[in-house]
Amino acid sequence: MRAATPGWRDPRLWVGVLIVTVSVVAGARLLGAADDTVSVWSAASDLGAGDTLTADDLVSTRVRFADDGDLDGYFTVGDELPADLELTRGVGAGELLPRAAVGSAGDSELLQVPIAVDAGQVPGSVQSGSVVDVYLVPSSATRSRPGGKAAGASAGPALSAVTVVEAPPLDEGFAATGQRQLVLAVDDAGARRFFALLGSLDSPVITVVRRG
Repeated sequence: MRAATPGWRDPRLWVGVLIVTVSVVAGARLLGAADDTVSVWSAASDLGAGDTLTADDLVSTRVRFADDGDLDGYFTVGDELPADLELTRGVGAGELLPRAAVGSAGDSELLQVPIAVDAGQVPGSVQSGSVVDVYLVPSSATRSRPGGKAAGASAGPALSAVTVVEAPPLDEGFAATGQRQLVLAVDDAGARRFFALLGSLDSPVITVVRRG
């Protein structure tokens, strides 16, 4: 027996048309949503305050912003970046580059803060340009006091994502004491917080952790 060709009144035909229509609409919406993304610059690695940005420091990342106004706070790949951009605060690897975190070279007003660190508390790979965190660990005498730790002590870094400006080798000037000097680029507020915390602790151990 020859199968009859479905007519226009056949419910199966209309179900098929409905399925195709829904598929087309859903596909169009997915394509439209994909078009909502925009390419913006993000950090290729950990960068510290005072670092001058180059093309090698940035990677393109596609992002969808819930609010169109949020895009104004970041650099899109289509923006022409000034040649003398300098970070005014640290930016972590993969973090979008905020406009508020950069300025022209020389405008950041960063301070050069020297610290002396026991050689065993700083990685040997730390050098000029490294991005580091600095921790202040209360001494054993402080930890043995009632309360467990001195006022002002914190589990977090005293300085976060700061750039090493100078890092002389151990044999240059501090060999006799077993300490290594580092000069860090720190903004004014960060320097004030660091020295306030340093002064609140009794002979703290300074430990430097290299990022990246």
